[in-house]
Amino acid sequence: MRQRPVGPHALLVEVADAGEALALASWARTAVEAVEVVPAACTVLLDGVADLTRAADAVRGWQPTAERPRGRLVEVPTIYDGPDLVRVAEHWGVDVDEVVRRHTDAELVSSFCGFAPGFAYLDGLGWSVPRLDSPRPRVAPGSVALAGSWCGIYPTASPGGWQLIGRTDLVLWDPTRPDPALLAPGTRVRFVAR
Repeated sequence: MRQRPVGPHALLVEVADAGEALALASWARTAVEAVEVVPAACTVLLDGVADLTRAADAVRGWQPTAERPRGRLVEVPTIYDGPDLVRVAEHWGVDVDEVVRRHTDAELVSSFCGFAPGFAYLDGLGWSVPRLDSPRPRVAPGSVALAGSWCGIYPTASPGGWQLIGRTDLVLWDPTRPDPALLAPGTRVRFVAR
């Protein structure tokens, strides 16, 4: 674990992977006085810290565990008809039905949000696929996609280079909800074929 100050009131902590980042962020929300705690793929930003030395000392006392935080479970009804579904099956050396089975059997965890409001990086699939060679200029909202070892759902229309395997009607980002991001970090996610 490595720590770096980011200005006078923020601390960036580098950890081994997304699981550690999520665990550290969950712990830090109760153990470190910070205005905001932001996990990412291999880092956690503690922002709005009044005393950097005290925050750094507290973080040094944190020990990673193999157990990940267990947030609420969100089921995502999904129609598996994405334009890249066959390509993913070929990459994995299986048929389309097996891709759907693997995807629906996995319980994923929202490790962090980024790219766009409500876009959660879902970890835990166990298989990976490459990004597209060239991104699409527009991906429809609700598109279920894979890239590397991550799974994600596009909350709004945007460009994107992930492999599209399906779609959902869930609203992922709604600023009028008490918690605007449906899949906030720590949320467990299971896809359900419709």
